[in-house]
Amino acid sequence: MNHPDRATGGEVGRPATPGRPGRSSEEIRRDIEVQRSELGTSVEALRGRVAEITDWRRHIREHRRELMIGAAVAGFAIGGIIALRRRR
Repeated sequence: MNHPDRATGGEVGRPATPGRPGRSSEEIRRDIEVQRSELGTSVEALRGRVAEITDWRRHIREHRRELMIGAAVAGFAIGGIIALRRRR
C-alpha cells in the first residue's frame, strides 16, 4: 500500500514529477550520477549527525552538573526509602 509522501507530494518511492519522456540514455546517466552524489552527501551528513547524537561521553561532559544533581537526588531518595524500611 503506497501512502502519499509529504516531502515530494507524490507516492512514496515515486518522484512528484516523472522524468521528461524521450530523454537520452546520456541524460538519464547524468541524472543518476547527480542523484548518487546527492545521496552520498546525505549519507555522510547523516553519519556525522548519528555519531554526534550517540556520543555519550560528550553528553556527560556537557551535562556534568545536571548528572551530579540527578545522582544526589536519586541517592537521597534511595537512602530515604531504605531508612523508612528499616524503621518498620
